[in-house]
Amino acid sequence: MTAPAGAGSAVAEPSATVEAAGLRSRVRRLSLRTRLVAVLLGLLLLSCAALTVITSFALHDYLVGRLDQQLTAAGNRYAVSLEHPGDNAGFDSVVGQQVGTLGGRSVNGVVTAAGVVSGDSNTRSVSAADRAILGGLPAGGPRDVHLPGLGEYRVIVSPGQDGDLQLTGLPKHPVDDTIGRLIVIEIMVFLVALVLTGLAGALCVRLSLRPLDRVARTARQVSVLPLGSGDVQLPQRLPNSAAETEVGQVTEAFNHMLEHVESGFAERHASEKLLRQFVADASHELRTPIAVIRSHAEYAQLATSEPTEQLRTALERIVGESERMGTLVEDLLLLARLDSGRELARDQVDLTHVVLDSVIDAQAAGRDHDWHLDLPEEEILLSGDANALRQVIINLLANAREHTPAGTTVRVSLSSDTDAGRAVLTVSDNGPGIPPALLPHIFERFVRADSARNHQGESGLGLSITEAIVHAHRGHIDATSESGHTRFTVWLPLMETAAAARVERSDRRSFSDHSAGGRD
Repeated sequence: MTAPAGAGSAVAEPSATVEAAGLRSRVRRLSLRTRLVAVLLGLLLLSCAALTVITSFALHDYLVGRLDQQLTAAGNRYAVSLEHPGDNAGFDSVVGQQVGTLGGRSVNGVVTAAGVVSGDSNTRSVSAADRAILGGLPAGGPRDVHLPGLGEYRVIVSPGQDGDLQLTGLPKHPVDDTIGRLIVIEIMVFLVALVLTGLAGALCVRLSLRPLDRVARTARQVSVLPLGSGDVQLPQRLPNSAAETEVGQVTEAFNHMLEHVESGFAERHASEKLLRQFVADASHELRTPIAVIRSHAEYAQLATSEPTEQLRTALERIVGESERMGTLVEDLLLLARLDSGRELARDQVDLTHVVLDSVIDAQAAGRDHDWHLDLPEEEILLSGDANALRQVIINLLANAREHTPAGTTVRVSLSSDTDAGRAVLTVSDNGPGIPPALLPHIFERFVRADSARNHQGESGLGLSITEAIVHAHRGHIDATSESGHTRFTVWLPLMETAAAARVERSDRRSFSDHSAGGRD
């Protein structure tokens, strides 16, 4: 089957376009320093090439003009010897001729005499092929002629007194050799100039762009700063001794940007500080009235001998909601204290026992779930606040218990990564999972799941408190979730000088007894 016309060009055109796009992409990936030096060397290379061409043509014209003058003089001397060959000995009687000088006489297109001056002032014969070319030359000024046996010649043909044509030629290879040597010398000189210019240009460009390197280094320092919250301290301003240059203007603009960003962060930090103080004060002040409301509601329950159904329900709701509000106030107060940077206790904590006790309590509260615990044989010791760490584990276990249906399997695992110097705690379940749209915001405050997870009574602060406590212990927490598998992973630094000890097996047997007795 014959391909349609233009199919080859249609295929080649996209290929050429792809190659051109790839070349542009590679050029764009080059650094500014490399591109500036490359442009400098490219311009210098073009200048050197243009200078070589110009000087070569100029020298060629000059040398050819000199050669034409010599050719005219040689032709005048030859004319006498060739015009009357009987009165002299031809080429042998002509002295002072340049070696390689060609002389000849032609009549009606036939060369009757021809020779070339050799090194001993004698002549050597000219081949038949060269004679044929010379015989076909018309009268005229100097011209370039290629003779197979002799090479390139500059030849002049002039009419003689006897109706013949006199041919005189000089070899052109001295001109070509001189121009060739000039080109070689220029190439060597220009190569040295290119190398020296490249080195000097790279040094000058590096020095000129040094302020941009400082800008990039400072920008990288800013990019790794924790800018999300707290008092942000930006790097010092860059020195700028040449504000009138383009690089100086970039440096000055960058310094102004740092000042603007720093002032914005300072205002935000002051606002956050006031807000945290307000939340802390409000939470502290609300604790007392909430406790009073709860106590009065409980007293009303006890003091009323025969309450009606509506009254009993109302009192129970008041007690329940006051308890929930009290928990919310305590959570807000804890978050405000953590946000303000208040240091937690730094005691030696056996995380193994904390996890064991927390799982026992969670298993007692959620008997409709299947609990599995994996603890190491050795103690895992941390430096931190035992109560705060216990709250981390309780919050994760409560999250797994409250947001999954009955019969869900919850697995708790604790291990130590001695190479990284940290403990690894994981809490996973095979429940319905966290919605993908919610997962990136799971540790934000007042974030609740949708109807796929029950959130009756939730404050939306549990995981926020968990993350804040983990960060206060210089740790990290992460969450992954998909349908049928949700995992929370906590990394906490180990004590540097802690000596590992075995966990008492009685605690494990106690958990096993509780597990066996707590399941239906």
